[in-house]
Amino acid sequence: MSQHTLTLLRFTYKKLKEKLTVSDSKKLFHEQFPYVIPGLYKKIVDEMLVELNLLNHQNEFKQDYLFCIGLTETFKELTKGYKPEKHLDKLFESLCSSTNFEAKEIKEISQQSLKEFSNKPSKDILKLLKEKSNSKLYPSRILNLGIYILISNSKDFKENNETEINKIISDIFEKLDLSPNKAEKDIGIYKNGISKMEQAKELIEELRIKDKKKSL
Repeated sequence: MSQHTLTLLRFTYKKLKEKLTVSDSKKLFHEQFPYVIPGLYKKIVDEMLVELNLLNHQNEFKQDYLFCIGLTETFKELTKGYKPEKHLDKLFESLCSSTNFEAKEIKEISQQSLKEFSNKPSKDILKLLKEKSNSKLYPSRILNLGIYILISNSKDFKENNETEINKIISDIFEKLDLSPNKAEKDIGIYKNGISKMEQAKELIEELRIKDKKKSL
C-alpha cells in the first residue's frame, strides 16, 4: 500500500468520526475520482456533492428508500451521455463515499424499492407509500424527487393531462405531510435541468458535426 493511500485512509477515518465539511468532501471526492469531469456535468456533480454533505449533517435525516430512489435515479438521468460511460459507477461511488454514504447499499435499496412499486396505479403507490412511511419523512429535494419518480412510473400517470398530473402529485405530497409547493418547485427545477442538458448536448453535437464537415 502506497504512502499516498495510507494518508488518504487515515484522513478518511478521522473525518468519518467527525462531520465532514464541504471542503473535506470535495478533497476526498477528487482523491477518489482523479479524472477530468466533462464541463457539461461539473455543476451537476458539484451540486450533488454539496447537497449530500449538507444532508449528512442533519440529525433528523434518515437514509430511507425514497432518498435512495431519488439519488440513484436522478444521478442516472442527469448523467445521461456522460463519457466515458465506464466512469459512471466510480463517479457515483466517489460522490457517496466522500459524503459518508454507502453507494452499494443505496443502489440495492433503490432497485428493491423500484421493483416493489413497479406496474402499480398511482392510488396503489400512495397506499404503499403511506404503509412504508411509518415515521415522519425528512423533507429534502432528493426525497421529493424520489416520490416524483415513483409517481411518474405509475401505470396511469401518462393517461392524465398536465392539470390532473399536478393534482395527483400535490395530493400525494399532502397526504405524506410534505409541502406540495416545495415539491412542485423541486420537480420543476429538475425537469428544467434535464431539458437544458438535452439542449446543450444537441448543440454540442451540432457543433461537432459542423467542425467535422469543415475539416473534410
